[in-house]
Amino acid sequence: MDRVEHDLSVAQWTALKAAWGGCAYCGASGTPLQRDCVLALSRGGRYTLGNVVPVCRSCNTSKCNAEVTGWLRRKRLDERAFLLRHLEINAALDLPS
Repeated sequence: MDRVEHDLSVAQWTALKAAWGGCAYCGASGTPLQRDCVLALSRGGRYTLGNVVPVCRSCNTSKCNAEVTGWLRRKRLDERAFLLRHLEINAALDLPS
């Protein structure tokens, strides 16, 4: 991970958790949330505002470094709803798509 930019601040993480209101993948609320890279670090992702989403431990452990859309389909989670919400939140936080 040499020379990889990881610039997610505490304030940004707080804003992401508030915007999602629970696990970005399954919607679980009332549980501690962890940072998950939509594009896994092992696939070139970074801990940045546009690539991190708050997720429950169960989803984070299950997804591991899988490609997010394929994983959502395998878990029978709503891939379309996640992608649309991710775009909405990125737009609301003034992030590039």
